[in-house]
Amino acid sequence: MTRKSHETSFFRTEMLPPKPPPPATTGVLGWMRKHLFSDWLNTILTFIGIYIIWLIVSSFVQFALIDAVWSGADRKACLPHDGIEVGACWAFVHAKFNQFMYGFYPRALQWRVNLTYIVGILLLVPMLIPKLPYKRLNGILLLVVFPIFAYLMLYGAPSLGLDKVETTKWGGLLLTLVIAITGIVTSLPLGVLLALGRQSKMPIVRLVSVIFIEFWRGVPLITVLFMSSVMLPLFLPEGVTLDKVVRPLVGVALFSAAYMAEVVRGGLQAIPKGQYEGAMALGLSYWQMMRFIILPQALKLVIPGIVNTFIGLFKDTSLVSIIGLMDLLGIVQSSLADAKWATPTTAPTAYLFLAMIYWTFCFSMSRYSIFMENLLHTGHKR
Repeated sequence: MTRKSHETSFFRTEMLPPKPPPPATTGVLGWMRKHLFSDWLNTILTFIGIYIIWLIVSSFVQFALIDAVWSGADRKACLPHDGIEVGACWAFVHAKFNQFMYGFYPRALQWRVNLTYIVGILLLVPMLIPKLPYKRLNGILLLVVFPIFAYLMLYGAPSLGLDKVETTKWGGLLLTLVIAITGIVTSLPLGVLLALGRQSKMPIVRLVSVIFIEFWRGVPLITVLFMSSVMLPLFLPEGVTLDKVVRPLVGVALFSAAYMAEVVRGGLQAIPKGQYEGAMALGLSYWQMMRFIILPQALKLVIPGIVNTFIGLFKDTSLVSIIGLMDLLGIVQSSLADAKWATPTTAPTAYLFLAMIYWTFCFSMSRYSIFMENLLHTGHKR
């Protein structure tokens, strides 16, 4: 009996090749089965969501593309005719496009604005690509040389043969970018210094940092803009004046720096105590410890918060229209007062165009933030 059992037994000498998973659990069909049609309730909600999305998207496409008016000389092109309703009045955007982009900047000198954009992009793109070399030189050119170049090109320098263009003529996307970029570039280093100051062991430094942060965080940005536009000149010495555009730049930069300080402070508190102790055990000074050990880790952890502050700052630039500056929102609103283009669809089209510009910039910053998070392994890949 034992011998017969031994002769009929089977021993596998090699592993079978792995079989692919069932098709219903992988790929697009598998994802849909798991996330959209996992049970009857999820299936009903999925179909309801698809129906709502279809209503919104179809109406948007009908208004913005199918029924849109793409060309015309005045409001007559965008008025209903023969009983047919018209959609977006893109002819109005086309007629006012130059004003939306440059404000009242002299048309003959707009090449200076375009050149500033081109140089800025050529310096910014290599800075944003991690694998490209010469980051130090690139950073010096972008953060030190380019602001001087941009000032000379935009404002002018008669000694260099560049006619002066007063900031009262700046407007549209040009002014929005000037305010946003200045606020972004200024708020990050100020925020880092304030965050370090709030955690300092020196009572005076800590007290000053806390007062600064809590004051600016406790005041609405609209109030800050009014204060910088009306009250700031009162604190200047007699005979000293600040440009009308410089005043909100100072207010926006200080306001954003206070919020940035709290974001950076959150990253500093997330660093384990052992990192500080290890740096001190190596004999590093305070600033060496912060530069080489602590800040690189802290800033990496709070990339989403930093970019979120940048996005909020970019959108908040639209508030400067309240103090009379013709930024992108202000120039769009002033253009709507033109009776030549007064139609029922002019205002929706203008605000749709405005929303598309803001969304493009904010979405680009958001996607780059996700790219950096994945590159530095700070979170889950998306």
